[in-house]
Amino acid sequence: MTVLPEHERSNPYSAYGAHGSVLVMNSGSSSLKYQLVNPVGGEAIAAGTIERIGESNGVIKHRFAGNTTTREEPVRDHAEALRIALSLFDEVGPRLADANVYAVGHRVVHGGAQFSRPVLVDDEVERQILDLAPLAPLHNPANVTGISVARELLPDVPHVAVFDTAFFSSLPEAASTYALEKETAKKYGVRRYGFHGTSHHYVSGKVARVLGRRLQDLNIIVLHLGNGASASAVRGGIAVDTSMGLTPLEGLVMGTRTGDIDPAVIFHLARNANMSIDELDDLFNKRSGIKGIAGENDFRALHDLIAAGNEDAKLALDVYIHRLRKYIGAYMAVLGRIDVIAFTAGVGENDDIVRAQVVEGLAGLGIAVDPERNAVRSKEPRVISPDWTSTLVMVVPTMEELAIARLSVEIVEETEKAGKPVTFPPAASAASAGSAEAAGSAAEPSAHAEQAEPEAPQES
Repeated sequence: MTVLPEHERSNPYSAYGAHGSVLVMNSGSSSLKYQLVNPVGGEAIAAGTIERIGESNGVIKHRFAGNTTTREEPVRDHAEALRIALSLFDEVGPRLADANVYAVGHRVVHGGAQFSRPVLVDDEVERQILDLAPLAPLHNPANVTGISVARELLPDVPHVAVFDTAFFSSLPEAASTYALEKETAKKYGVRRYGFHGTSHHYVSGKVARVLGRRLQDLNIIVLHLGNGASASAVRGGIAVDTSMGLTPLEGLVMGTRTGDIDPAVIFHLARNANMSIDELDDLFNKRSGIKGIAGENDFRALHDLIAAGNEDAKLALDVYIHRLRKYIGAYMAVLGRIDVIAFTAGVGENDDIVRAQVVEGLAGLGIAVDPERNAVRSKEPRVISPDWTSTLVMVVPTMEELAIARLSVEIVEETEKAGKPVTFPPAASAASAGSAEAAGSAAEPSAHAEQAEPEAPQES
């Protein structure tokens, strides 16, 4: 398969035109992450995190122009966190009034069956996202809080909700349906939804661009390996299967999560260990996975333990790799042909040992990695398989914030082109940081741009 030189590849993002920037927000249960993104060039113009919201000592970081501003102070709630973030743009830069903010894109974990694509936010959309809280009780309420506060503080800019689950709304019924009694499944929304969708969407599209191939012609397995981990089978740009299910607990072995496990383990522990539902939830989500076996879920520490002869650490990695290989085999059967296996997120992008072990012994299937190519550390997407393989193995850094920014632009443009008004609350004042009147000309992204780091996003 030919890899075109960069100068010969078409730029599909030219359609984004002269839009200035998109403010991307990710509101977690006790944190706020944000990036000001250039949707055309892909640069993170500025970025920040506010953690430990609601605790006695919050941690605030804002990055711009190569410098990081750090503070530690109490942050009462998400409203105060967002006010602090907006004040840092004014104090440290860049001023949002000068950045021509075109939209605010919000990451939302669960879109249920209602939201199969991003959507412009209004009061009804907020209510529907909150109604989905039973499917994501730790995430959707926090997402809605962030959206509500942002709409109040940035009333002159359209807000777009981008759902982790939306990319997987295309799953065929055979893949999305659990063999559970039909009426119960329907009543309580029990089905496979999938997560990390913006990452799988971005990476599969990036693969096609890097290779200079039409996405419609490619069958791709994407392995998003961070503290949370998921796999997807993507045929022609359309997701046909994914490892996570009703919640992000199903599928691959993860940092602290079990992944696939016999459901009867729940009955067994409830009956014999007298464990409550909350205790089981905590055990499966926070005290299992790599950490549950080895006592450590940082892969750098895990490799150090293995090198020191720790048998539990070795077993944990063996279990992790075994599950990954099973999913590759399953998705080979689902797709029929694999053109590319793409590793992404924190572990997938940075751990050459994991990548090598995942494909070890698969040369007979046309899958292998070249040791020298695999050992290269880079933030650039790249092929790490030898030239003779029929399936390319790639490392493709994920940029979920960029994906959210571009999807937000598309939704706003689509709304405007349809001749419908962009429905968001009217401006409270012309002096608002995001107002069109205050915007002025767009800031030049390259002047102060920081390339977004290819780190795993806040996990689902």
